[in-house]
Amino acid sequence: MVRWVDLKDSLSNFWFEFKRQKTGILGILLLIFWILVAIGAPYITEPDIPEKWKTIWIEYPKTVPPTWVGVFTGVSEAPQYVVPPEELQKYVRVKGTKIIIDVPYNMKYDVPPQDIVIMDISGNSTNRRLKPSLTLKVLRPDGEEITLVSGLKIKGTTDVQVARDSSVRKAVINWVKQKTGIQLDPTKEFQLVTTLDTLKVVFAKLSPDMLDNPQALKGEYHIIVEIKTPKGTSVDLSNTKLILTGRTYGYLGTDNKGRDLFAGIVWGSRVSLTIGIATAVLTVIVGIFYGVTAAYFGGWTDELMMRFQEFMASIPSLPILILLGTYFGGHIQLWQIVLLLTVFGWVGIARVARSMAYQIKEQTYVEAAIALGAGTGRIIFRHMVPQLLPYAFAQMALNVPSAVLAEASLSFLGLGDPTQVTWGQILHDAQNAGAAVNGYWWWVIPPGLAIALVALTFVLLGTALDRVLNPRLRRL
Repeated sequence: MVRWVDLKDSLSNFWFEFKRQKTGILGILLLIFWILVAIGAPYITEPDIPEKWKTIWIEYPKTVPPTWVGVFTGVSEAPQYVVPPEELQKYVRVKGTKIIIDVPYNMKYDVPPQDIVIMDISGNSTNRRLKPSLTLKVLRPDGEEITLVSGLKIKGTTDVQVARDSSVRKAVINWVKQKTGIQLDPTKEFQLVTTLDTLKVVFAKLSPDMLDNPQALKGEYHIIVEIKTPKGTSVDLSNTKLILTGRTYGYLGTDNKGRDLFAGIVWGSRVSLTIGIATAVLTVIVGIFYGVTAAYFGGWTDELMMRFQEFMASIPSLPILILLGTYFGGHIQLWQIVLLLTVFGWVGIARVARSMAYQIKEQTYVEAAIALGAGTGRIIFRHMVPQLLPYAFAQMALNVPSAVLAEASLSFLGLGDPTQVTWGQILHDAQNAGAAVNGYWWWVIPPGLAIALVALTFVLLGTALDRVLNPRLRRL
């Protein structure tokens, strides 16, 4: 039985040696960082991110870079601007059967907002034929007024978005034609109806080329919402908020569904650490016991077990994982990924453990235990396996990166668990959206760096542990 004094001395000696490994200290600091990020994900971002990630985030801008890019580009792009329900009430006034919301907006940027979104307008009516109707206008600093939405019926809880609405684009194009007198070729006009960046024109200086080359008109704008409430109808604005979605957002930008990529990176750390550590621990346990068992029994048992190990080692793991992913319906759940990675990950560890166990088997104390009639389980668990623990701990750390990369590879190929927020899934979505081709670097680089940094963390730890626990690699 191990005495506490001996255990304390062993730990003290280990820490003394480990402190001399600068890479190991760096690895510990990085590991603490990732653990804090994983544990604090609900507090750093929002607790419901995994559920929200499955939906389109209407109130957020789509595929926009981080807010700090303007420092390097020299172009000021409008950030996210939100008027919450309690603040919106200050701009509401009632005029007869009409409710008017007049929100001022100081447009001081080189690039205007991406969209105007009005969320959670609730309409009620006692008459099936009558519904509250909404009109959305923008009053510009030059005194011109543009009607973007006219007579929209409010049925139940309604959200309004203007930037990608073809009818809004047509209204803006007609307004430009009326104010500037330009004539558009039908083909050109059809193209603009599908591709026009609506708010760049709404917030642009009046000029004949404002549809093709809009120049930002800075100053105070007014976003005016008029809601007509005929007799027998009413609206509830207690939860309504007005959002001018920005051209930049947050620390790491957004994807094509408006999802905050910073939140995705933070929550993805949980999956990577869970899969990496769980897979590494299981593969090392299986490999150690398999190798020790083969060495202890020897003879035809060892021969048979090693032939099976060589067979498993010859199987290409990633293609098999892809085939199994297809068999499971195209998506593998996280526990299935851990199980499959364990099945293919123990083979190398088993061969090394067998070689080490053969040397331990020849030691005097093992022979004495056999002579005294100790059982097989006692010899393996009490006398042989503990001698392999230093190697096991080092291998656990070194096996985490391969497990993290394997999960990311499966998710990138679209075979991961779509219900989880993972770095591989983010890269998969980026690939499908052509992020690299379209220059959405903030969608590709951060998850890639996160994967590399987690791998580096455990490589540093594993290398340091190997140097400390393996006398041949110690640096004097």
